Amino acid sequence: MDLMLTLLGSLALGAALGFFGGIFGIGGGIIAIPILILAGGMEQATAQGTALVMMAPNLLVAWWRYARRNPEGLGREALTVAVVATAITWGAALLANRLDPHLLRILFCVFLVVLGLLQLPGRSEPPSPARLPRRLLPLVGLAGGGSMGLMGIGGGLVATPLLTGLFGLGQRAAQAISLALVTPASVAALAGYARHQSVDWPIGIALAVGGVGTVSAGVAVAHAFSERTLRRLFGIMLILTAAVLAIRA
Repeated sequence: MDLMLTLLGSLALGAALGFFGGIFGIGGGIIAIPILILAGGMEQATAQGTALVMMAPNLLVAWWRYARRNPEGLGREALTVAVVATAITWGAALLANRLDPHLLRILFCVFLVVLGLLQLPGRSEPPSPARLPRRLLPLVGLAGGGSMGLMGIGGGLVATPLLTGLFGLGQRAAQAISLALVTPASVAALAGYARHQSVDWPIGIALAVGGVGTVSAGVAVAHAFSERTLRRLFGIMLILTAAVLAIRA
């Protein structure tokens, strides 16, 4: 009975995370990991690996939905970034499983706060001119893949502000390319965590099943907001999540 209640709760949580993941162009792990740690009592690495089970299918659905509205997500540049990110993710995931759990949690909280603060100023529309040439886009794959492997999340959280701030992309186009980056990278990261038995498969699968059906609704809601509003909501969500995790820790 306890296992059944746990799985039902994971299904409901997965549905909520899938919806918010669709809104912000992420896989939902940014919220799932703190909940798995605080409510489920998981170690940091296990929470990250379990969240990846949910994130991989959620990201695939979100990528498909964003690409239909934003073709940049299926372009050659996006696929190049994805290949670079996937390659670096594997090594970073193996490193994460060798770090002290307390240190890994501190890095996770700092990571969220920094990214959240970068989002708060918002961005006027249309986006600012590009500061870097598009041929340097694979560097976004290096940064996004590294965070995806080390933190179990963050490929899109790192890539999206880099794409908007340095390459002049709009928020939705940036999220489409970010999803192209993190979708295959999430599979590579999951393989790395699974290799170290840092995955709770039943809970992860329940989260995934609950989330897949709500991602599309979140993507539809995202297109109803202005890009400035999306960025600010995104930043507030990151900072609040980090604060709760740090206080409870």
